[in-house]
Amino acid sequence: MTSKIIANGILRALGVVAAIALLLVFIYKIQSVIIYIAISVVISLTGRPIVLFFRKRLKFNNLLAVATTMLLLLGFIVGLVGLFIPLIVEQGHNLSLLDINQLQLNIENIYNEISRHFNLKPLHIEESFQESGILSHINFAIIPEFLNYLVSGFGSFSIGLFSVLFISFFFLRDSKLFENSLLTLIPDSKVGRVKHSFEKIKNLLSRYFVGLIFQISVIFIIYTIGLLIVGVQNAVVIAFLCALINLIPYLGPVIGGVIMILLTMTSNLGANFSDVILPETLYVLIVIALGQLIDNFISQPIIFSRSVKSHPLEIFLVIIIAGLLFGILGMVIAIPTYTALKVVLKEFISDNKVVQKLTKNL
Repeated sequence: MTSKIIANGILRALGVVAAIALLLVFIYKIQSVIIYIAISVVISLTGRPIVLFFRKRLKFNNLLAVATTMLLLLGFIVGLVGLFIPLIVEQGHNLSLLDINQLQLNIENIYNEISRHFNLKPLHIEESFQESGILSHINFAIIPEFLNYLVSGFGSFSIGLFSVLFISFFFLRDSKLFENSLLTLIPDSKVGRVKHSFEKIKNLLSRYFVGLIFQISVIFIIYTIGLLIVGVQNAVVIAFLCALINLIPYLGPVIGGVIMILLTMTSNLGANFSDVILPETLYVLIVIALGQLIDNFISQPIIFSRSVKSHPLEIFLVIIIAGLLFGILGMVIAIPTYTALKVVLKEFISDNKVVQKLTKNL
């Protein structure tokens, strides 16, 4: 091997590394666009059954079906914004979501009430907490961070919303647009299989995302009715927030339950702990338990069995691994990504025994 060949090899390797670095920088610079496209894909997959309903059942032409679907989606989004943003802004102080110092003070007061009620020697415990510095290291801003981001970034949200709706419209109108763009990179011999994979993935993910909307809606209704019966202040906002957080697999219900209990207890400061705060908190726990029982034994089995067609243990392991590798975002996108991967594997390496086992229900 001559020095010229070695030098050429080194130059090619450097060129590849430089190209990869430039690609990563480019992706980083346009990450907002990538996010818009990803959200638009989800919206188009969710709206796909509605478009098909208008086209096949009501005999709308494609443009009218897409326009009607987009108007419905836009009306839904405007309704959410019109309903919840003013409530969040107006009731932020009452919810202790925008006043972090007040929230911390409320939690400490609740802690003192609990200590006195259950005879937990509050002075000794308080001194231990103060000496350990645990309370000073707790970041209470985690709870309101999401809502504050939405309120303060309304301008960026408006631009993003317009971009997402614009892209979604064309994805729905030209359902093959995204697919055909990717097919230009595929060899002709693989085009047939890739097209079949795309169609299968679209059908599965459409059912999955529609199922998620059904899941959130069921939890939201249960939480809202339960909190209204209990008499919790700002029940609709709290129910919607906790139902939305439920999208995070496994951790979401826990986080949502903690937030619901915390907001319930801190909204009744000044009331008698034994007669008001404690009974109301127990009722809220019952509401949470009821919502999660229905979600775990009815909603989720319907979604997973009819859409992604995967075993619950299989789903659990995939979500846990994705969470360890990529955090919360990995847990959220784990199921749709894994479903798409299974379809591709079945189409291209269906002879493999492991693939046959994993994809036997697809």
